[in-house]
Amino acid sequence: MASRTTQTVVHFSSAFRLPGFEAWQPAGDCRVDRFRGSSRLAWRRVDAFIHLPAIALQSSAQQMVQLSPAVDAALEKDLG
Repeated sequence: MASRTTQTVVHFSSAFRLPGFEAWQPAGDCRVDRFRGSSRLAWRRVDAFIHLPAIALQSSAQQMVQLSPAVDAALEKDLG
């Protein structure tokens, strides 16, 4: 199966919390990677990850967190 990745930067104007996480994330721009695989007929969503903390924050530790389909769908709708 072939795959492709799209990267998007999303802006949060205030602190936010992801489902399943107790800690609030600071406002700012975060990179979201969406991985898609192709079948014979179409590209379909395989997974999506958000990079935390926000891009502008100087942090020695960063993590990639898998987004639930509902959160990814909401971000995609919000981006237009």
